[in-house]
Amino acid sequence: MSGLALAEAGGRRWPVITVLGITQIFAWGSSYYLLAVLAGPIAADTGWPLPWIVGSLSIGLLSAGAVSPAASNAIGLRGGRPVLALSSLLLAAGLVILALSMTLPMFVIGWLVIGAGMGSGLYDAAFASLGRYYGASARPSITVLTLWGGFASTVCWPLSALLVDAVGWRGACLAYAAIQIGLSLPLILVFLPRVAPAPLPDGTRPPPPPAAFSGAERRTFALLCAIMILCGVAAATMSVHLLTLLQARGETLAAAVALGALLGPAQVGARIVEMAGRGRHHPIWTMAAAVILTALGLLLLTVDTSLAALALVFYGAGNGVYSIARGTLPLALFGPERYARAIGRLGRPNFVAQALAPSLAALVLSMTGADVTLWLLTGIAVVNVGLAGLLWRSCGRVEAARRL
Repeated sequence: MSGLALAEAGGRRWPVITVLGITQIFAWGSSYYLLAVLAGPIAADTGWPLPWIVGSLSIGLLSAGAVSPAASNAIGLRGGRPVLALSSLLLAAGLVILALSMTLPMFVIGWLVIGAGMGSGLYDAAFASLGRYYGASARPSITVLTLWGGFASTVCWPLSALLVDAVGWRGACLAYAAIQIGLSLPLILVFLPRVAPAPLPDGTRPPPPPAAFSGAERRTFALLCAIMILCGVAAATMSVHLLTLLQARGETLAAAVALGALLGPAQVGARIVEMAGRGRHHPIWTMAAAVILTALGLLLLTVDTSLAALALVFYGAGNGVYSIARGTLPLALFGPERYARAIGRLGRPNFVAQALAPSLAALVLSMTGADVTLWLLTGIAVVNVGLAGLLWRSCGRVEAARRL
């Protein structure tokens, strides 16, 4: 089925979005969120250093960044079905390697394989698939998909804990591998449509590559890339160190956990608000709201811990709509023909930032304390607000040039 035919069959989008939503939940749960529950049991069972166990996720993210552009380019040419199917196989293979690992180097190799699955199967690949299926009308589908993705930790953290209690951490890895092979892969192969290759100009030569970015577009791309890097730094740091930061500011562990639990509902709530807008505003408004809410939340958390609940609601809302903006804004700026290529190129530095940020933040936290760390995060968020203002102006120039 061609992308145009899929776009015209708008009423039949729900099977595609549902399948992508289910597979995203378990792709994230099998990779990015896996060690949140399994790291402690792995260290207790093997005696391997906990920093190396947790750091293996960073190695996986670097692997994801390495493959992300190629995966997105392949989706642009052939659609998401073969790439996402390969992602499920890679995730399953990496999880089996983890389960069978008797040495730390073998464990790290498992994460290199999982990282390749992440780079070809998480949000960037799913967004590129929707762009290939539905073209310029993919925005509502991207928004709905982020709602599904928001439940990944909600579903998989309890599931991981149950699996560890029942069959141990190795059994949990094998169970997630079985989910990839027995659930995600069949869903992808059965329900995601085949997409015709990009049309050939004369039936013999390969399709021409998408047009290169113009001067104004290169500036816009660079600004968008910078914003995504800084957002990735803040998000990765907060996801790993939030409880530590709150406890260092005087909260008990129970209170810190309760405050952290506000992030999920805030993210989902903000995405529902964005979805209710039905795409009536340009995605640059979504990006602006994301960076402003994030900066406001971090500022409140930094200056007054008594406002931590409100601060984390703002921060969670900003992080929630940012996931939508990073999928929809490149589509609006660069068009459906170049969307997969653009989102793949944007994905690489974002994965690298997420890989390096937690370790660097841990170093800053140990050397300077929670207050300085929070002020640095706030400074990063404020810089992002300024970059979003520059991006707003640059977007206007790009769209004006496209109308000429």
